[in-house]
Amino acid sequence: MNTPAGETANDQQLVCSSCGTSPPPDEQSAARLTWSRGSDGGRTTWTCERCSRVNLRSIEGKLDPVWW
Repeated sequence: MNTPAGETANDQQLVCSSCGTSPPPDEQSAARLTWSRGSDGGRTTWTCERCSRVNLRSIEGKLDPVWW
């Protein structure tokens, strides 16, 4: 996972890689439990609950995000 020096994965702002939504700052920790975490080109990506549900088959089939 690529993170700036001194920054952990838990310090990073969550942003959905599909729709661009982000949980409120006080709900970041809780969202990590329900959002999907993935890897794309060596970087960590996050997908919100709604986008994860809509694209579940594509995600499980490991289709390139361009297809969904």
